[in-house]
Amino acid sequence: MVGTSEPALVHSPLEEVHLGLGARLIEFGGWLMPVQYTSILEEHRAVRQRAGLFDLSHMGELFVEGAEAGAGLAGALVSNPPSLVVGRAQYSMICAPDGGVIDDLIVYRLAEERFLVVANASNAQVVSDELAERLGGSKAVLDDRSLATSLVAIQGPASAGILGPHTDVDIGGLRYYGIAEGQVAGIPALIARTGYTGEDGFEVFVESSRAEALWHALADAGREVAIPCGLGARDTLRLEVGMPLYGNELDRSTNPYEAGLGRVVKHDKPTGFVGKAALERVYRDGPAKRLIGLVMRGRGIARHGHPVWAGDRRTGMVTSGTHSPTLGTPIAMAYVAPADAEPGTILAVEIRDARVEAEVVPLPFYRRPD
Repeated sequence: MVGTSEPALVHSPLEEVHLGLGARLIEFGGWLMPVQYTSILEEHRAVRQRAGLFDLSHMGELFVEGAEAGAGLAGALVSNPPSLVVGRAQYSMICAPDGGVIDDLIVYRLAEERFLVVANASNAQVVSDELAERLGGSKAVLDDRSLATSLVAIQGPASAGILGPHTDVDIGGLRYYGIAEGQVAGIPALIARTGYTGEDGFEVFVESSRAEALWHALADAGREVAIPCGLGARDTLRLEVGMPLYGNELDRSTNPYEAGLGRVVKHDKPTGFVGKAALERVYRDGPAKRLIGLVMRGRGIARHGHPVWAGDRRTGMVTSGTHSPTLGTPIAMAYVAPADAEPGTILAVEIRDARVEAEVVPLPFYRRPD
């Protein structure tokens, strides 16, 4: 009998750099990626107070080009990419016919007939296949450049000061959710003012062969204030600002309205889209569950999978939880019955056979100072 082997992990072009910095590497989304270098707490605080440098080469980069690229994406996704002006981006989702989320995405308009769709690592191939099928027959070409493209992010209040002197892009004039083509340290790049941390920051797309040069240029530019950061800090940072993680807050059994992201769904766009009928029903009838924020009022940290109780009735489940480095208290996100989702409601999280009191609070838990 011939056994089946696990798929080989994909290695970041920056792996040797990470090992040289003492990073601990883990499997994530089919890639071997750094989870931390020093400590998650130190890296988290660096991003909130100064800056952090992230390798995000595991993300998927899908370029869609052609006369019907915008219309094709409008039919494939819940948002309306043709509404973007060149140089702007939007948060989006690709949904199944039943409205379940296949992945959440960022769509950038690079030119009138050229878009970049960034997918999560674990779903990049699925999204690529879905888009290829949904764009079939249209005047649009999908170019999956995921393995040929690297993404390095500089995040935190000091990020503009680090990146600015080393690029020909006017980053002072680059708005949040904007993108521009230029150079960083002489390296051709796409520079986006986006991120997953809740702080100001930039994500820089380059050819994978130039990733190491880009990393060293940014690390040298920020050597006084920035430190390398791994996926562990990225997770605690995104949780504090209530950003969903696919596989935790989003999956095929969850729709955008349940996740509190119904604003992304554009029912009034000229084209239909996959999942439209199902999502219209949810919009009309209301979601079956709602994503909430929880602050623990008793001792214990809620983790993914912990049951949530309203009195003696199980109302839902924790999707993500941690001890917030910024707020100094345990926080979590969870799905619960709509009747239990109002801020101020007192629920309980089951942690090691004990029920610990928790209060429903509005999301996000943290907003960066103006």
